[in-house]
Amino acid sequence: MSMMGTRVVRTEDHKLITVGGSYVDDLREPDLDGAVHAMFVRSPVAHARVTAIDSREAARAPGVVAVLTAADLDLDPPGGDHAEPWLAGDAVRYVGQPVALVLTERRYQLADAAELVDVDYDPLPAVIDLDDALAGTTLLFPGTDSNVAKTHGKPFDESAFDGCEVVVTRRIVNQRVAPAPLEVRGAACAWGADGRLTMWLSTQNPQLARDAIAGGLGLDPTAMRLIAPDVGGGFGAKIGADPDPVVLGWAARHVGRPVRWSETRSENLTAMTHGRGQQQTITIGGSRDGTVRAFGLDVVQDGGAYPRLGTTLLPGMTTLMATGTYRIPRVEAYSRSVLTTTTPTAAYRGAGRPEATAAIERAMDLFATEIGMDPAEVRRRNLIGPDEFPYQTPTGATYDTGEYAAALDRVLAAADYDGLRAEQTRRRAAGDPVVLGLGLASYVEITAGDAGGESGRMTVEPDGSVTAWTGSSPHGQGHATSFAMVLADQLGIPMERITVRHGDTDEVAKAVGTFGSRSLQLGGSAMRQAGDEVIEKARQLAAEAVEASVDDIELNTDDGAWQVRGAPSGAISWAQLAARAGDGALSADVWYSDAKPTFPFGAHLAVVEVDTGTGKVVLRRLIAVDDAGPVVNPLAFEGQRHGGLAQGAAQALLEEMTYDADGNPTTGTLADYEFISATELPDFELLDMATPTTLNPLGVKGIGEAATIGSTPAVQNAVVDALSHLGVRHVDMPAGPQRVWQAISDANRRV
Repeated sequence: MSMMGTRVVRTEDHKLITVGGSYVDDLREPDLDGAVHAMFVRSPVAHARVTAIDSREAARAPGVVAVLTAADLDLDPPGGDHAEPWLAGDAVRYVGQPVALVLTERRYQLADAAELVDVDYDPLPAVIDLDDALAGTTLLFPGTDSNVAKTHGKPFDESAFDGCEVVVTRRIVNQRVAPAPLEVRGAACAWGADGRLTMWLSTQNPQLARDAIAGGLGLDPTAMRLIAPDVGGGFGAKIGADPDPVVLGWAARHVGRPVRWSETRSENLTAMTHGRGQQQTITIGGSRDGTVRAFGLDVVQDGGAYPRLGTTLLPGMTTLMATGTYRIPRVEAYSRSVLTTTTPTAAYRGAGRPEATAAIERAMDLFATEIGMDPAEVRRRNLIGPDEFPYQTPTGATYDTGEYAAALDRVLAAADYDGLRAEQTRRRAAGDPVVLGLGLASYVEITAGDAGGESGRMTVEPDGSVTAWTGSSPHGQGHATSFAMVLADQLGIPMERITVRHGDTDEVAKAVGTFGSRSLQLGGSAMRQAGDEVIEKARQLAAEAVEASVDDIELNTDDGAWQVRGAPSGAISWAQLAARAGDGALSADVWYSDAKPTFPFGAHLAVVEVDTGTGKVVLRRLIAVDDAGPVVNPLAFEGQRHGGLAQGAAQALLEEMTYDADGNPTTGTLADYEFISATELPDFELLDMATPTTLNPLGVKGIGEAATIGSTPAVQNAVVDALSHLGVRHVDMPAGPQRVWQAISDANRRV
């Protein structure tokens, strides 16, 4: 009986809910004995010239070991027109940019010492508004002629809409959000007597981080070991490494002692990269029979102060996935990434795909309203059919498999969509001040879009247990359980006898890591490939052991033993075979290189109630199909969906990172930055559907980000739908009480 698809409790969880995880801040490694503690001095202004830094008083403070500034660093500066310095020396470009590093004997001494570092700032104009950034009146980087750091595609061609009976255009905002993982950023590092640097880092990608940090320090990657202990969430913001760990590594070498660093929560909110941050102009055109003939998406991406992934990955993925699940003949997609005096943006759960889905799903609702057709029917008429796959989109994506209409119909049926519409009509007719809104989203996303490979290694030990190593480094996803299930199903060895290791570059030197929902389809496929190789080696050894033809040998996975086909009485166990073969003989070390992106999809329906007197929105129901192909572990799969739905709804209703006109964060603490909790969420209604892909041996697609992608526009569409009879056509996110009340008031004034 196959283990795949069974509800297995995650093996990681016992430790987490008993003794707890071991995170960077928990480490008590011998190599860190005598460590000093670090704190960055961060700019309190958004844009200024740095005219002087006086650290003399700070250096005399109790416990201070060193105060380091850009003038002290002998590192090669990063190159390029928009290079981000290791520490700001000449200018600062966002509140939170590091200008100095303070090292003290005790952690409690850090804050007092850091306050004594005297930095003179000559203020420059802040650039917060994206239109102002495009205008270039204030340039962030002298010597450049524009704040535009990157473009994708070509400028909008209005001729795409020639012949359309109906054309609707609207500017919408996909607001900037803070990833805010439960564990803030942290690192610890020490130089060994052999000249190698060991660093413990809260990261999603130990190998990528090692290469980036070693490069910044001028080291060969082999001269550095990077270890990711337990990681308390990343959501994309812990891909690779920020400049901060490079400075920490240099500081440890400079003072000749290990260094420990953990940022505060307010530092995390203001200095860790943010997500989303797009201003979108959507144009949709078609016929009054509901057929969409053209779609235009013009994106202005807020890259923040320095070009990280926010300037490249986010708009690139947004334009690639612009058409969503729809058959649209003509598509125009263009983006410009601009620099502003704000925290740099980078990946955040979905990284470009939620932004694309939000744009096309709002456009479909706007189009439906304009032609007077139910939004479900408009979607159904334009969905790509199951017989059209693989489907090449006008923007260059090749969708592998999909059943888009089936997902939509399943959600509508489960929700009793017609009944909900009837209730909505009754409430409106009765003048009920609490109105009902229904919001749909049909989505498709790309997973493993980097098209890189992944590593996998395994050994059957002499006692018949298995040790496996993966390059997919988890931060809450449950990789150890899922990968052990893959091997247990394949080898017939019980899960409890399989140990999955990860996160140490000395154990796994080459890997890519975890982002873009790539882990199971690439990391899992690598594990499967390693298992296949070990099975073939074992088949030869078993044939020799029982003196039979290789062709007659089979693996009985129910018993975990090798036998002559049809003769279980003479079976030989994995332990017997491994002991006979010798240490390491039953091993495989693979690089899964047949990596192709897959395209999970789904449909979500949100049901909200809106109090028209106060603007308060209550999310009553969220019904979801999230099709990521065959499911290895339904418990882990559902957990990913629950988290994604919550995060998506949170963006629609609550979360936003904002700045005032001078570039000061106005939501830089948890007193101001709103999170969602169980109190604001209903019980999610999860519907099952699994459409395999042919692009990897497991047939799976990614699930880590999918639910986030559909839920945000579904909830936003529901809010707008609730108010549509009042003349409201759009409400930007987050749809909090003030914004909703204002939309109602504006509509009343137009009547």
